[in-house]
Amino acid sequence: MTTLAEATTVRGAVPPGRIVWAGGAVLFAAYAALWALAPADPALLAKLWFLPGVGVIGAIIANTSGTGGGVVFVPVFNALRELGVMSLSPLAVVGVSMGIQSFGMSMGSLRWADRLLHQPVPGPLEAQVRLKDFATVVLAVLAFSLPALLATQRLTTFDQRDVLYAYKAFSILLGCALIAATWTVNAARSERTQLARGDLIVLLALAVPGGVLTALFSVGVGELVALYLFIRHYPVLLCTGAACVISAVSCISGVVWHIGAGTILWEVVLLAAPAAAVGGFLARPIALWLGAKRLKTLDGSWIVLSALYLLWLNAK
Repeated sequence: MTTLAEATTVRGAVPPGRIVWAGGAVLFAAYAALWALAPADPALLAKLWFLPGVGVIGAIIANTSGTGGGVVFVPVFNALRELGVMSLSPLAVVGVSMGIQSFGMSMGSLRWADRLLHQPVPGPLEAQVRLKDFATVVLAVLAFSLPALLATQRLTTFDQRDVLYAYKAFSILLGCALIAATWTVNAARSERTQLARGDLIVLLALAVPGGVLTALFSVGVGELVALYLFIRHYPVLLCTGAACVISAVSCISGVVWHIGAGTILWEVVLLAAPAAAVGGFLARPIALWLGAKRLKTLDGSWIVLSALYLLWLNAK
C-alpha cells in the first residue's frame, strides 16, 4: 500500500514550483535576447496579430497530449499559406514550428517535471510514476532520435510528401487504436506501475523514425512515444510528461540548423513563442482535470483529424 510520504514527493527534491520558475526565467531571458537580436518587420508583426492565440491553443494541445506543437502549428501554418495570409515554404513551416515549440514545449516539460517530483497519492486504478522509468524513457529515446534528427536535417534526400503520407497513415492507425483501447481493454484496468522491458524496446525502435519525422515535420518522436505509452496504459504523467521533454529537447536541437540555414520567419516566433509558453504552463492542470480517459480520447481524435486534414491538404 502506497503511503502519503512515498507518494507526495521525492526525498530531497526542490520545493514545489521552484523548477518551473527557474526554467521560466531562462526562457524569458532567451526571449528577450531574441527581441534584441532577431530581425523583425513591425508591419508584418502587426499583420500577424492573431498568432499569440494560435500559440496558446497549440501549446495547450501539445503539452496536454505530449505529441508536440507540430500537430497544431504545421496544419495551421499550411492552411494560412493556402489562404494567402502568410507565405511560408514547407521548410520554413518546420523551422518556425521548432522555434515556437522550443518555448512552449520547454515550459510544458518544466510543469510535468515538477509534477514528477511532487506526485500526489494515486487514485483508484492510477499508478505512481517512478523517476527511474521517466528518466529511462527520455534518455533512451533521445539517444537514438537526436542523431537521426540531426543527420536527416543535413543529409535528407527523402520525398517529404511520400513520407508525410506514410507517417500520417500510421498516426491515424495509432490514434484509432488509442481511442479503441481507452474504451475497451483499458477502460477498467489499473495503470502499469513500472516500465516493461518489451515496451522500452519498442520505444527504441520508434526513436529513429521518430527523429527522422521530427526533422522533416517538427513533430514525430513525441507523438509516437506518447501514443504508444497511452495505448499500453501507463500513467498520464509518464506518457505526456516524458513525450513533452523529448519533444522540447528535439526542437531545441533541431532549431539550431534552421537558424543557420536562415529558414525562420522571426516575426512568427516573436509573436507566438511567449503565448506558447503560457499555453505550456496551463496545459498540465488542464490534462489532469480532463482525466486519463477523456484526455486519451481527445488526443486520439485530434491526431486522427489533423492527420486527415494534412493528407487532404497535400493531395490537392
